[in-house]
Amino acid sequence: MTPDDLAALHARCFDSPRPWSADEFASLLAGRGTFLLEAPHGFLMGRAIAGEAELLTVAVDPQARRAGTGRALVAAFAGRAAAMEAEEAFLEVAHDNLAARRLYQVTGWLEAGVRRRYYGPATDAIVMRLTLRATQEGG
Repeated sequence: MTPDDLAALHARCFDSPRPWSADEFASLLAGRGTFLLEAPHGFLMGRAIAGEAELLTVAVDPQARRAGTGRALVAAFAGRAAAMEAEEAFLEVAHDNLAARRLYQVTGWLEAGVRRRYYGPATDAIVMRLTLRATQEGG
């Protein structure tokens, strides 16, 4: 998928928070540790640096949802991030995006905090964390 393709799909999936532009996708893809996972009708972008990973965004075409694409992408993210030597992963999700929060919960993510007004004056972000593997010290 090109940055234009990513932006077009992202725009079909999000209006709040605002969808990302092709330039934003291109800039992120050029960044260190950033990776893109693609699936029919969807994609996930993440990055892993210095033992931590961040799930930046996941988008599944609204007409193709509830078919397991999001779950498969999130599982693949965990595998890729662990392969890049990340021990923990983090993400932010809008507090009112109940479908996404449920997806993350069933794939093992735990709520770790709140970022007040992260997505605007009325929309907090829930910070979620996923342990990818035990540290060498912890076993």
